[in-house]
Amino acid sequence: MSGWQETPPTAVLILRDGTRLEGRGIGAVGAAAGEVCFNTAMTGYQEILTDPSYAGQIITFTFPHIGNVGANDEDIETVNMAGASGVRGAVLKTDITNPSNYRAAEKLDAWLKKRGIIGIAGLDTRALTTLIREKGMADAVIAHAPDGKFDETALKAELGAFPGLEGLDLAREVSTTQTYKWDETRWRWGEGYGRVEDPQFHVVAIDFGAKRNILRCIADQGVRVTVVPATATAEDVLAHNPDGIFLSNGPGDPAATGEYAVPTIKTLIETGKPVFGICLGHQLLGLALGAKTAKMHQGHHGANHPVKDLTTGKVEITSMNHGFAVDRDSLPAGVTETHISLFDGSNAGLAVEGKPIFSVQYHPEASPGPHDAHYLFKRFLNLVREQKGIPELAE
Repeated sequence: MSGWQETPPTAVLILRDGTRLEGRGIGAVGAAAGEVCFNTAMTGYQEILTDPSYAGQIITFTFPHIGNVGANDEDIETVNMAGASGVRGAVLKTDITNPSNYRAAEKLDAWLKKRGIIGIAGLDTRALTTLIREKGMADAVIAHAPDGKFDETALKAELGAFPGLEGLDLAREVSTTQTYKWDETRWRWGEGYGRVEDPQFHVVAIDFGAKRNILRCIADQGVRVTVVPATATAEDVLAHNPDGIFLSNGPGDPAATGEYAVPTIKTLIETGKPVFGICLGHQLLGLALGAKTAKMHQGHHGANHPVKDLTTGKVEITSMNHGFAVDRDSLPAGVTETHISLFDGSNAGLAVEGKPIFSVQYHPEASPGPHDAHYLFKRFLNLVREQKGIPELAE
């Protein structure tokens, strides 16, 4: 009788402190270093894996059944459908199953391979999540080798060369390099995505890593959107004569991106035009107004985060994805805190007193509530309507 045959691990995750986790490789073959975070969302894994805000990160999914609805082209969040989002890897609890959903076009494993995302399955994601909660987000290297043979020296060198996200400007890597127009609107049952017809307004969106659905939600308000690169100057933005200005989400350290973005935003603030920011755009607006940002211990990543809107007293369930936050104690006079996280009390929104300028830390377009936060896009366009003397719409 032959002895017990163990299947060798075909993927590894090695943390900077030396912790080594072995599992089964999925997705692309190779190795990549990044910061490990955990995401608590039960749905939307494809949107998460194509969100440019996750550039430089290895995502641990706490929900065990990832891949059960397959993948399709409609749920990709990168504006360039073929473009990489910057995600370094994915960590799963269980193996990917065959898809069971009428919208599935292909299996997740094949989709991961096509997009160049390295994955590992079979890990105790609860234990890894607990480690992150106790010690903070860790830098690591993820590797997939079908033959189970790993060059440990090369993996350690790759991890050693990863600088970490503090001080890292990743917006340049995921931003558009050319200005373009956007007119696609939100998905509707039985209809799919629509197009803006006879837009009333024009908004310029500065792309620090914009998600498609944010642009759709803006366009859905009857807006023609012009998207410009992260490095666009105030002169570049104003040359399009916008009615309002949007500061998009994105990855990396806001202080690093702010070196070139903050002077632009300061000039745009002085024009008096309505300004709305989301996620990284919120943090950059905070910096431009004189506040400070700081790295968080474990960050906020998930679709079940309760946030209170202090302007209405209402609580909304939100989607969040950020490892940096605006320091609420650093908000200067004239800048009001409008939203707070009910998980830890951290800042989740701000507004400038007497000016049409506001921002939020979370993602209102992601619909976890499902529609709790969609009012923010109407709130933004109501500021435009007010300036143009057009009656405002109820939120």
